[in-house]
Amino acid sequence: MRHCLVFVGVVAFLLVPIRSSPASQGAPAARAGDAAIREALAGGVAAWNRGDLDAFMAGYEDSPRTLYVESSGITAGYRKIRDRYRAKYPSPEKMGALRMTDLQVRMLGRAYALAIGRWSVTRAGGAASSGYFTLTFHKTPAGWRILVDHTS
Repeated sequence: MRHCLVFVGVVAFLLVPIRSSPASQGAPAARAGDAAIREALAGGVAAWNRGDLDAFMAGYEDSPRTLYVESSGITAGYRKIRDRYRAKYPSPEKMGALRMTDLQVRMLGRAYALAIGRWSVTRAGGAASSGYFTLTFHKTPAGWRILVDHTS
């Protein structure tokens, strides 16, 4: 019986934010956030495809709490993430052409959102790789920025 009450309490706790979410109460704000995040991602893709890593990284929050999560581990901090990208992709040829598809944006209130989708990169000679991403965005004074990037 006690386990049942705990379960009901947890479910009730989880449902309260969903019903009273600012995003669900302010549909225009949610649409604006969705559009701004999609625009930020499109800008990041364009920067990547130009070989402009600094412009691509402008989509990330410049903070020591920014995280990049992948199968080999977690990189913490904007500068370390940037250095990781520079080491792995030292030239536009290594970067290749990025595409993002199947994008879904879910607002988590007024200051946070998730973007989930599929990425693919094609390099010279036809070599390709792809996977999925989950990005946690944070609304900053400078706009929507990635706080957590989980890419597989």
